[in-house]
Amino acid sequence: METFVGQIELTILMPCLNEEATLGKCIQKALRGIANNNIHAEVLIADNGSTDKSVAIAENLGARVVHVKNKGYGNALRAGIEAAKGKYIIMGDSDCSYDFEAIAPFVAKLREGFDLVMGNRFKGGIEKGAMPPLHQYLGNPVLSFIGRLFFTSKIGDFHCGLRGFNRQAIIDIELCTTGMEFASEMVVKATLNNLKITEVPTVLHPDERNTPPHLNTWSDGWRHLRFLLVYSPRWLFFYPGIFLILFGLAMSALLIGTKVELKNIHFDVHSLLYLSAAFYLGYQFVSFYVFAQYYGIINNLLPDSKRFRRLLKIFSLERGLFIGLIVVLAGFALSGYAIWIWKGTGFGELEPSSVFRIVIPAVFLLIVGVQTILNSFFLGILGLNATKTNSPT
Repeated sequence: METFVGQIELTILMPCLNEEATLGKCIQKALRGIANNNIHAEVLIADNGSTDKSVAIAENLGARVVHVKNKGYGNALRAGIEAAKGKYIIMGDSDCSYDFEAIAPFVAKLREGFDLVMGNRFKGGIEKGAMPPLHQYLGNPVLSFIGRLFFTSKIGDFHCGLRGFNRQAIIDIELCTTGMEFASEMVVKATLNNLKITEVPTVLHPDERNTPPHLNTWSDGWRHLRFLLVYSPRWLFFYPGIFLILFGLAMSALLIGTKVELKNIHFDVHSLLYLSAAFYLGYQFVSFYVFAQYYGIINNLLPDSKRFRRLLKIFSLERGLFIGLIVVLAGFALSGYAIWIWKGTGFGELEPSSVFRIVIPAVFLLIVGVQTILNSFFLGILGLNATKTNSPT
């Protein structure tokens, strides 16, 4: 175990916006938690523009206050993390929903070497009236499940407000969100950057403020979900795209030769047109996955991936142009075949069902081929930007 002689080991960080009713009690509990565990620590209040007596209360109790002009939960916490003097930080809301006297399990895990120690309210207990039923039984479980699914995380409660972390490790992953989604961002980026993460049971107590909560159920819930989607191009683009491609390809293969009848329902060239569109949409989804993943990597938003880098080397600009050109030529060939059939009728009327089985694939190949060429050039441009970004200055 490390010793911290003359050095602050821990900062207890609380964001604050007009919390005069509860802030004093939270600070007093934090001070007792520090004393009970014999920790060299500080209490830091990240004030986000309070107009009540919150700042005066904090200063009178010996807490340090950092003033944060930019509004938002994430802004307040990021400023607090930057200003903190401790090697470790335990952050929690200043509404008495968390007991700052019960910090021992967090400190113990941090001293063991964990980079992020999450509280888990579903394991520790949610007291009556502490969380709205919509949040307890739908919002938090669903968003936490999505987070575990998208990012292969083992954390059971993505949004617990009480958590401890190694200050430098969290600074290094460059958190950037400004609102309530900051809670999800910390877990997601810590997971993507292979930080050492664990969780401890945490009791959630009822909010003791006499003002409405800062959390907005629908808008903040959407911000969390939006963040999870944006930071997982695989689930946002790749998996839906692969499904559309496979579905469109398989069903088109059935209809390309003849119509299909299923329980007196006839599927013909009209269905083939929609299936071709499904395939093309899937191709677009997968293309956006490649662009988003590559952009995220070269801008340090997503961790690098050797497998993805190998994929990019296989589909180089030149190979992409060659494949796109071949597909375009195939489209022209099918178009020429359709014109040849038309010529055989003296350029008169054609039987729609048969000719559309040629024309639809022809148009589809032309579009996909041109799109492949454009995608290849765009990836080449991103590659130039990556080289410029990574070049020495």
